[in-house]
Amino acid sequence: MRRAIISVSNKQGLAEFARVLEDHGIEIYSTGGTRRHLESAGIPVRDVAAYTGFPEMMDGRVKTLHAKIFAGILCRRDNPEDMAALAEHGILTFDLVVVNLYPFQETVAKPGVTFDEAIEQIDIGGPSLVRAAAKNHAFTTIVTDPSQYDRVLAEIRATKSVSPELRRDLAVAAFAHTAKYDAAIAEWFARQLPPTPTLPRKGGGGETDAPSKFPPQLQLVLEKLDDLRYGENPHQAAAVYAQTDTPGAALVRAEKLHGKELSYNNLLDLDSALSAVRDWPAPCVVVIKHNNPCGAATDGVLSVATRKALDGDPISAFGSVLGFNRPLDAAAAEVLAEPGRFVEAIVAPDYDPAAITILTTRPTWKNSVRLLRLKPMEASSGAWQCRPVDGGFLVQEPDIEIPDETKWHVATSVRPAESLWPDLRFAWRMVRYAKSNAIVVAREGSLIGVGAGQMSRVDSVRIALEKAGDRARGSVLASDAFFPFADSIELAAAAGIAAVIQPGGSKRDQEVIDACNRHKLAMIFTGTRHFRH
Repeated sequence: MRRAIISVSNKQGLAEFARVLEDHGIEIYSTGGTRRHLESAGIPVRDVAAYTGFPEMMDGRVKTLHAKIFAGILCRRDNPEDMAALAEHGILTFDLVVVNLYPFQETVAKPGVTFDEAIEQIDIGGPSLVRAAAKNHAFTTIVTDPSQYDRVLAEIRATKSVSPELRRDLAVAAFAHTAKYDAAIAEWFARQLPPTPTLPRKGGGGETDAPSKFPPQLQLVLEKLDDLRYGENPHQAAAVYAQTDTPGAALVRAEKLHGKELSYNNLLDLDSALSAVRDWPAPCVVVIKHNNPCGAATDGVLSVATRKALDGDPISAFGSVLGFNRPLDAAAAEVLAEPGRFVEAIVAPDYDPAAITILTTRPTWKNSVRLLRLKPMEASSGAWQCRPVDGGFLVQEPDIEIPDETKWHVATSVRPAESLWPDLRFAWRMVRYAKSNAIVVAREGSLIGVGAGQMSRVDSVRIALEKAGDRARGSVLASDAFFPFADSIELAAAAGIAAVIQPGGSKRDQEVIDACNRHKLAMIFTGTRHFRH
């Protein structure tokens, strides 16, 4: 190994790495800021422009794009014609290429970044160098991340070269690196450009709808974070990946403060818990069991909200996952640690030190509960939801819009009492997080009954009312979609429900309204459905 070309944006550990190369007689060629960085560290560097005889230009847009660079990287050392071409044109071989790319993703994630600023962070020469070296990995080593420096140096120190096995591993990582980079650029561009016309509907006569929000191609770039013990069941292998091109706080990158590794099912439940609490303006606690809320509450005092949430369905709350949208304090931790309670995992924006002590030292808790810190908790407004189906993906916007009460109207002759409006708002926000067909019953800022995932809406009503029991009298009931028949209203009225909130839109809306009026039961139509399949 005789020559290296180094051109990096991330200069972490670079001087130390280059110094070892120099110590082993490897000549270093570099450009611009990288060359100045190495020279300031006292490391001899040869200027790429001096070697190619072609200066950097256009504010650094053109630096390494030259045949004397790429031929020296792509040359097959065992090919006589390749080697003769190098000799004819006075081209040197490069055995090591160290490149990482302009920080495009970091740039576009910043608030207020302009289109032109983002464009200037699209690297051209860097990906070209990476792909050339990776293609020729039989002879050339490609390094794309500072985390790879130690492995490369270990082999150079031991053998003065890099093994074919490591060159191949680094080439795989390099192609993944450029694929991720290009996908991030493609997705960003898709979000900047005007909406594209939709394709003609299949079998629909060729007509098109309004312009689509979704690009013709969608790149999903996923980075493996860890293998999981198993999937939903022990016979299913599983792993967790992070979507690398989505800005904002992400559950999969939350900081784990305590507890054993998270399971596949833990992560699914934590995702539901996070979704349910992250957009609430007031302190909120939600209790998730099997991906459905079995309790939730809001209150100005977090410990009160915690108790109300757990007491919504205390039997189901055993072994649940909890979400908090405020730092978990000692008083709330004391409620969680009461005898007879057990929680699998918690996600919160932070934890008071006293709360961590309580939750990690009590005999029934200390070896079990997983504590995750995610700060900030705000969701990325640009994120899309992708769900696999056989042969492809379904893609949609998340259901995160804040309820627009200007679209609400009281459909019945009876109006809800003023005291019921806070619970109606609470129930309407919470019903979107239960699996459809979803029914929730709420009272005094807490869920007291949930019916979810049933094939008929009336069965969900029946389950929610049974969970609520005597507490249903004077409470409110929310439905994620319209009532197709009046049978659900008859059950609600018999249980003493005081008001109902639902989207409306059924062919039998009048039948449902008449049943409410008959029972002097107030009902609000919101005009918005909240299915969660």
